[in-house]
Amino acid sequence: MSSSVDDIDGGVEDSAPVWPVFGDLMSSLLGAFVLILVAVMGVQMELTSHLQEEVKKRQQEEQRRMSLEKALAVPLATGRITLNDGRIGISGQVLFALNSDELQPEGRQVLKSLVTPLQAYLGARNELLMVSGFTDDKPIRGGRFSDNWELSAQRALTVTRTLIEEGMPSSMVFAAAFGSEQPVKPNTDDAARAQNRRVEMAPVPKAANTKQTAP
Repeated sequence: MSSSVDDIDGGVEDSAPVWPVFGDLMSSLLGAFVLILVAVMGVQMELTSHLQEEVKKRQQEEQRRMSLEKALAVPLATGRITLNDGRIGISGQVLFALNSDELQPEGRQVLKSLVTPLQAYLGARNELLMVSGFTDDKPIRGGRFSDNWELSAQRALTVTRTLIEEGMPSSMVFAAAFGSEQPVKPNTDDAARAQNRRVEMAPVPKAANTKQTAP
C-alpha cells in the first residue's frame, strides 16, 4: 500500500513541472504574436502614409497641369504650341529654318504670346522656366555649328533671349541643350526628324538655397 502511494506521489511530482513550462511557452507565443502584430501594424501605417503622399502628389501634379493649361489657353488654342506633362513644345519649323538659330518672325510672335501668361504662372508658383533645345540625329556638315549639341544650345539661347526681350525677367528663365538626345520619335524618316527638331519650355522648382539677384 505504501509503495502504491509513493508511486502516485512520484507521478504527481514528475508531472508538476509541465504546467510552468506550458505557461512559459504560451507567454513566449503571445509575446511573439504581439511583436508580429505590432510589426504588421507598422508596415500597414507606413504603406497608408506612402499611399496618401502619392495621392497628394498626383493631385498636386494634376492641379499644376490644369493651372498651366489655363494660363496657356490662348496660345494652345492657336495650335502652334503643345503641352505634354508640363512641357511646352514648339516645333523647330515654327521657330527656325533648318540648321539655323535665327528666329523666324512667326516664332517671335509665338514666344511673345507666351511671356505674359508664363510670367504670371511662374511668379505665382515661385518657379523658373527651363528652355531646352533639341535636334534630330543627322550630323551637321559645314556651316556655323560644329555639331547638334552646339546647334541645340544656340537655339535654346536664342529663345531665352527673345523671351527676355519680350518682357520675361532674366531671373526667371535659363537655357539647356540636349542635342539629338531624348527624341520624341525614332529618327526613322523626315516626318519624325521634323518632330524631334524642337524647343521645349518647362516650369521647374527653384533650388531651396537659390538667391535671385537683379540682372
